[in-house]
Amino acid sequence: MKNAAAERADLRELTQRFASTGRLDAIWLRPARGEPARSVGQAEALAGWGLVGDRSARPAAGRPGGGKRQVTLLQAEHLPLIQSWSGQALPDAGALRRNLVVSGLNLLGLRSPFADRPVQVRIGMHVVIEITGPCDPCSKMEARLGHGGYNAMRGHGGVTARVLQGGLLTVGDAVQAIAAVPLAVDTAPPSARHGAA
Repeated sequence: MKNAAAERADLRELTQRFASTGRLDAIWLRPARGEPARSVGQAEALAGWGLVGDRSARPAAGRPGGGKRQVTLLQAEHLPLIQSWSGQALPDAGALRRNLVVSGLNLLGLRSPFADRPVQVRIGMHVVIEITGPCDPCSKMEARLGHGGYNAMRGHGGVTARVLQGGLLTVGDAVQAIAAVPLAVDTAPPSARHGAA
């Protein structure tokens, strides 16, 4: 029988292993509270901020690297479950107000339970994010999905993330877990980085 220390060591290693690479199926930007999300083919991710054109793209005051909810992700494989449990046909994933829809990779598994063994996620060639927690549904999901919609999404509302390294995201990009490496997070306002006055 394995001792507890050996079992913990095995679990720490297992949290770094993923059987497949995922795919970025959709990108949604929410321009303002209450306004419909809009589907785009590409979006720029800014380190420490979020996605350009999304209402959540801003740094959190006093937090190095910004807030924990810069980007939200939804598991594409959960969409049929949410539809089934809500009894409603979803017009599109944008109705659920998440930024990125990912298939082929377990988003919940991308958050390591070990603080000293973080998992980072590369999307496309340049963007690196860190999953920060669950994205629980809000009461508005009851209005969007009908009676029982809130509970239909519980446990399947996706995850939140912070952007560690910015770049261009494109629908169809590969999504993969990578070994965590320390990255400098640039939290300067976008205008300062692009030379705007």
